[in-house]
Amino acid sequence: MKTKPKKFVSMDESICIKCRGAKLLCGKKRCPVLVRYYKSLETKPLVEKKVIFGSSPPSIFVGRIGYPNVYAGPMLPPIRGNTAYMDTPELWHGKEIDDIVSFRMKLIRGKHRINVMNIKGKVAEYTQEIAMASKPVEMEVEFEKKPKGVIALYDEIQPHGPSAPIKKLWISNPKVHHKIEKAFYDEMTAKEAVLWLYREGTFVSSIQKAFSTGIFGLQKKFVPTRWSITAVDDIIGKDLVEEVKQYPWLNEFRIYYTKSLDNLWVILVYPGAWQYELIEAWYPNTAWNPLGKEIVIYGDHEYFCGRNDYASIGGCYYAARLATAEMLKKERRQAGVVVLREIHPGYIMPVGVWNVRENVRKALQEEPRKCDNAKEALLFISSLLHIPIRKWIESSELLKNMLYQRRIDDYGNIL
Repeated sequence: MKTKPKKFVSMDESICIKCRGAKLLCGKKRCPVLVRYYKSLETKPLVEKKVIFGSSPPSIFVGRIGYPNVYAGPMLPPIRGNTAYMDTPELWHGKEIDDIVSFRMKLIRGKHRINVMNIKGKVAEYTQEIAMASKPVEMEVEFEKKPKGVIALYDEIQPHGPSAPIKKLWISNPKVHHKIEKAFYDEMTAKEAVLWLYREGTFVSSIQKAFSTGIFGLQKKFVPTRWSITAVDDIIGKDLVEEVKQYPWLNEFRIYYTKSLDNLWVILVYPGAWQYELIEAWYPNTAWNPLGKEIVIYGDHEYFCGRNDYASIGGCYYAARLATAEMLKKERRQAGVVVLREIHPGYIMPVGVWNVRENVRKALQEEPRKCDNAKEALLFISSLLHIPIRKWIESSELLKNMLYQRRIDDYGNIL
């Protein structure tokens, strides 16, 4: 049998080989390879065992490869006690990437092959029970082999540690989240269950876990974790937007701002009918622009009637929309919203769309800068972001629309 030829690269093409984490030739502030490596060294003695005993935060994971026959199961750290913080992103604002990687790397993913429509068997049932828990669940897992693999990174999902197939699984009696349990037993559609739980104050991350394990709906089925995160954000966001559309217009321009994980967030809220846009600017040497030479700016938007297709920018679009509509509903006002995000080289690896939802929420909790007109608002925004305001306007459908509805001469000083 012929072997495939190896692909060789020059030193110029593979700066990681040339750098080896010492010179930071990629331009990042820290080497992401070394961050993952050192965190794996910290975790390795704890997780390289065939039998793990610990407290699941609670946490579960449902894969998507091979759908509808996928791997599903609980995630647990080799730690007992209050581990809830490990899978509650609503509590992570202000933490550094190293902190998040450190505790998420300890979460071992147990894998068991299931058909998403056939929720039978001990592992599937235990996974559902864990997703319904309100507090950490003590459990013991015997794996078929020692967990292996580097930290898993995704755009939508929080990172996690190594994985292994489950041989045996035992859990203590979980303390059930009574509202999620009610949604499980009542004859609600999945949409009705999601919205009821959200209105009752349940964390979005808890709803997403329950949604993923087929707890909701008249025809219950497992849903890949990645899909469930976006689905829940979308369901809640759409419902909030429909209510916001009934309110009177905001009568002022507002700018909200926050900074986290070397991301800058600016949210412009302005008078008008509901419309929304998220634009991201990825600097070179960031998670999704690692080899680029230029800043990549792209986004997506919707007008009053919404959209029928999936946003090209991905799950972050729905996460930010939920957060902005949430604020407008609270104030009983309708407005246009543009979310601008600059991602700088310190953002060395993706940590999930919770980062978008929770940072936009955080920004909208701060006291905004209020302006009398669009010109004043754009001038202030230009002082907050590194990229010139002209570039943002060129990339934004809503900002261009706002400008061209007024006299261009009014904005001459900033263009």
